[in-house]
Amino acid sequence: MAKQTEAAKKLKVTLTKSTIAELKKHQRTVEALGLRKIRSSAVLPDNDATRGMVFVVKHMVTVEEIDGSEVVK
Repeated sequence: MAKQTEAAKKLKVTLTKSTIAELKKHQRTVEALGLRKIRSSAVLPDNDATRGMVFVVKHMVTVEEIDGSEVVK
């Protein structure tokens, strides 16, 4: 079972570059992250799957680690 501190961690992912001239795989990855427009953000769980998707499109996004208690809807 995961620790409480690890379970509460989240990643705030923000799209900083357009997906127009990117590979289809990268476009679909950005869409799967819940990002649609430039400067749109999504708060996602900090797990291996999310980090893998962010790694694929790291040239198009910025990532911030936040505590789960900081999340505002």
